[in-house]
Amino acid sequence: MNRQESKYQYTASLMDEALLLLLEQKDYDAITVKEICQKAGVNRSTFYLHYESMNDLLEETVGMINDRFKASLASVPTDDPSKVVLTSEKYLRPYLNFIKENKRAYKVIHLKDHLFNSQKTFESFYQSIFSPALTNFGVKESEKKYVFAFYTQGTVAIIGKWLEDNCRDDVDMIIDLIMRHTLAYGRDEQ
Repeated sequence: MNRQESKYQYTASLMDEALLLLLEQKDYDAITVKEICQKAGVNRSTFYLHYESMNDLLEETVGMINDRFKASLASVPTDDPSKVVLTSEKYLRPYLNFIKENKRAYKVIHLKDHLFNSQKTFESFYQSIFSPALTNFGVKESEKKYVFAFYTQGTVAIIGKWLEDNCRDDVDMIIDLIMRHTLAYGRDEQ
């Protein structure tokens, strides 16, 4: 990456972070380009060099958060697809640590789910993780969408409460809670 590309990406990341900070304080529809620029320390013309609209910035910010999350999972060893499970400390620990390290962003995502379309992110993992795990545990194809919804919404609810409490409880406690209260056939018994 050359110096110009690096500067461009750095400026974009400033605006991503500015949006997240402002979302903590007010509704998305009330945030202006001027406020983003002031918070990021850039000129309005710089904003429009990067984005056509606030929605473009929002889309990029969601992508940035998802990219950070995927990178955090790079250290998790990949198992044989036939042994995939829904709930395992090996998968939950990096996920919850990432959330804790990025709790400011995740609080905004949790509170403004309609903007970030978190369900779409879960669905992107459906084909690679959830569907094979449900198949491994004998869930009928016609029931998978319901079991998937039950599992993801329950997990999201636990994490949402944890975020509301500023992630004060230990990651191990949240892992234990999720693992004890998830579907029996979706749990890693190791």
